[in-house]
Amino acid sequence: MLRKMLEKDRKRLKRKVHIRKRISGTPEKPRMTVFRSNKSLSIQIIDDTKGHTLASASTLEKELKKIKANIKGAAELGEVMGKRLIEKNIKTVVFDRNGYLYHGLVKAMADGARKAGLEF
Repeated sequence: MLRKMLEKDRKRLKRKVHIRKRISGTPEKPRMTVFRSNKSLSIQIIDDTKGHTLASASTLEKELKKIKANIKGAAELGEVMGKRLIEKNIKTVVFDRNGYLYHGLVKAMADGARKAGLEF
């Protein structure tokens, strides 16, 4: 079982590297990267030119602790992230799925951010 998990992570990291060759965030259009685990979800907005995180949202934060790591929770987290970015006058981002397949939780986070007003 451990071997299968390690193989799964290795394949995801290989996809991640392949994606990151083409995707980069700028101050005008930062990179929105997502992370999911069985227990938590997180989103970061990154300016790759400076290497700075501009904003983040995670289900591990005190005020977002009530959000579960399911599709409904992922959509909520995406909306929270979208609202935080709109407050910072960031309206467009580049979406980085971080090697995950674009369905389920990852798609729900993206749709939630779009619902809040982000474009990508």
